[in-house]
Order: sequence, then C-alpha cells, then structure tokens
Amino acid sequence: MATDPFIIEAFSYLAICVVVVLFRTFCRVKQTGWVGLGPDDYLMLACLVPLLTETILAYNVGAQFRGLSNSNMADDERAALSPDSDEWRWRVGGSKVQIAGWAIYTTLIWMIKASMCAFYMRLTAGLTGYRIRIYIGFGGIIASYIACMCSILFSCQPFEKLWQIYPNPGNVCLPAANKVNIYISMTLNFVTDLYLFMIPIPMLWAAQLPKVKRIGLIVLFSGGILIMVFGILRCTSILKSEATGPKEGAAWGMRESFVAIITTSLPMTWGWVRQMLRPILGSLLSSNKDRATKTSRRTHPEPGSIMLGDTSDTSWRGGQRNRSAAVYSGSRASRNDVFVHTGGTASSEENILPGGKRGGITKQVELTVSTAEVPAPASSDVSRTSCR
Repeated sequence: MATDPFIIEAFSYLAICVVVVLFRTFCRVKQTGWVGLGPDDYLMLACLVPLLTETILAYNVGAQFRGLSNSNMADDERAALSPDSDEWRWRVGGSKVQIAGWAIYTTLIWMIKASMCAFYMRLTAGLTGYRIRIYIGFGGIIASYIACMCSILFSCQPFEKLWQIYPNPGNVCLPAANKVNIYISMTLNFVTDLYLFMIPIPMLWAAQLPKVKRIGLIVLFSGGILIMVFGILRCTSILKSEATGPKEGAAWGMRESFVAIITTSLPMTWGWVRQMLRPILGSLLSSNKDRATKTSRRTHPEPGSIMLGDTSDTSWRGGQRNRSAAVYSGSRASRNDVFVHTGGTASSEENILPGGKRGGITKQVELTVSTAEVPAPASSDVSRTSCR
C-alpha cells in the first residue's frame, strides 16, 4: 500500500521544526549561556509538544479515520448508516480528532505568538514607548486564545453532539466544518498576527543596514505575513468542501505551524552563525565602520545581538558627528545593557534606527563609567562609554 503523501509531508515538517528549534536553542546557549535564555526561548521549546501532538492527530485524520467526520452527509445517509459499521466508527472517531485538532492547533499557534511577543519584550527592553504596546499584545493574545477555545468547546451543547451522526446535529456541531470556529479563528488569528507585525515597524523605519543583516530582519519581521496567509488558506480550504475539507484543513494547519516556527526561530540563530562565518565572509558580514576600525570590537555587544541604534547625524561643536546607541539582547552580563559610542570612527556595529528630529527611539539610562584598557582615541573628544 502506497504511503499517503500528506503523511510524509507532515512528519517532514515535524522533523525540520524539531531540528530548527533545537538549533535555535543551541545558538542562544552559545551566545548567552543557559542563564541567559529568555521566556521566548522556553516558549519555543515548549511548542514542540503541541507540534508533535498536532502531527499525530493530522496523521490519524487520514490514516485511521479516512478523513471522515460527522459532516458531509445527507439526512438519508445518516439514517441508513449502522452504528455497528466501520464508517460509523470512522466518523465518530474522526469528529473527536477534529475537536482535539482544533484545540491543539490553536494552542500551538498562540504559543508561537506569545513567544514572538516575549522576544519583542527582550528586544526593546528599556526603550520608551514599546512596553505598553507589548503588554497590549500579550493581552490580545490571551483574550483571543480564550475566545477561540470557548468557540471550540462550548459553541455546541451538549458536548456529545460534536460527534453525533443521526439526526443531523447542525453546522455548529460539525467540528470539521463549524463555520463559527472557522471565522472566529481566522479573524482573531489575522488580527493578532497583524498587530504583532506592526509592533517593530518603527524599529525598521529608514533602517541603515548591511545587505545581509537587512535580509535577516526582513525574514524576522515579515514572517507574520506568511503566517497570516497560511492561516487564511487553512480556513478557506475547510470552507471550500465538506468532503475534503477536514484533511485539507489538517494539511494547511501543519503548513502554517511549520512556517510559524521556522520564521520565528531561524532569525534567532543568525548571531551565532554570523560569528562562525565571520572569518570566511568577514567583508560581507561587517559594516564599513567595522572594517574601518577593528579596535571598536572590544566594546561591541555579544555575538548575535540584535541592535537598535540611533543613526541621526547631529551637528555639534562645529562638526558633523555620528551618534549611535545599540540595545542588544543576549549578553552574558545583562540582556538589557546599552553600549554608546560617540564620535569619530568608534561606532556601533550597525545603525538601525533613525533618531534626532525625525522621532527615533530614546532611552533614559543610568550611566556608569568603568576603566578598561583601550587604544588611544583618534581625537580628544572621542569617548567610549558603556552603560546600563
């Protein structure tokens, strides 16, 4: 008997996701140590449990229950179907798997949203104007998750009608084709993904980056668009046909989970990969300012940090000076440190955010000056200060 292509596809997604999440964790540990892992890292590891469960359920939809449920049946077919038949058992079992599949799918996707929101919290730690947006994001994630789960579990009462064959229990009690679940899930999924996508927009506005890092940030912050597309495709495939909808919905659910995990995890591996590739592709992985002065690396953040800088050119003391502030996550000392390099050729590794009069990110910090052995500055007014 030939293997169902969907089974191969589903378990291939599972294997790739497990490898990517474990690789993400490895890279983060190499950068920060175990004590430096954040809530987003632990959430992504925890996502492997519902991902495995979702894969097994998706497999059972086709392999064990033939893609059947209590939907896509005429009234006379329902009346004629014997409770002792295999088809009856397949339809009852398939309906129960559909209920579990909806619950696990929702849990997994919303855990990924929470992981991304936690990453934003770490990324923007200490920056004014972002904390409230992220709190709203967490609130929206929790509220929308509760709404989706209530729709799945309580839209049909009594609960046993969710796998009733005869008489027809009505659309709201057909877990594979329940339009209430489909529209609520699709709408809330889209809205929350769109909101999460909008949080980092100010950080990318007028960004000045090397090409390689720009691509990395595009992958990081545009992943939500792909997730939204796959979520819509999942719901529309279920609505398109009651006959093939359950199996197609399971397939698109696996694809959405795969895309969500990959686009959320891979950017977190870039820091360590970049450090490994620097000896080979150093000229491509460094900005012009990095190549101009190797001594500035002594004050750079840890490898793999994601930096939010102020690239405004501010005229002072009769000359044009380039100010940059880099906020990074993943330092062995602290995840919320700020490195400030002012003037001359001593600059941060990359400048991401425009500031000055155009409204860049500002941060109120407490400055502490520590002595360190560094090369003599090029001019008397060039200083390097590390602060937290």
